[in-house]
Amino acid sequence: MKIAFTSQGTTPDALMDPRFGRTAFLLVYDEESGQYEHCDNRQVEGVAHGAAVQTARRLFEMGAQVLVTGNGPGGNAASVLQRSGVQTFIGAGGMTVERAYEAWKSGKLQRFE
Repeated sequence: MKIAFTSQGTTPDALMDPRFGRTAFLLVYDEESGQYEHCDNRQVEGVAHGAAVQTARRLFEMGAQVLVTGNGPGGNAASVLQRSGVQTFIGAGGMTVERAYEAWKSGKLQRFE
């Protein structure tokens, strides 16, 4: 399974970015290979509308089935993620990506519906 994290950096020790649509990076952990892959998402910072949909598109391109974030996606992005079957979990703000993965794995994060 591939789990995506909204992140402020490109390594597992980076802090989580509490935002979804304007997250600086998407960091995807592939549980099968044990490898991380990242996507630079900073280009959406200057976008007036549709940043979250662009971020969701990048998430899909990376093949993630799960999203772990801080506050959760807004209305449009939430709809897109739900329709695509990506399970979203919130409450990981202030954690590192590694810690957020552990929290998700142990069921300590809230499912975003």
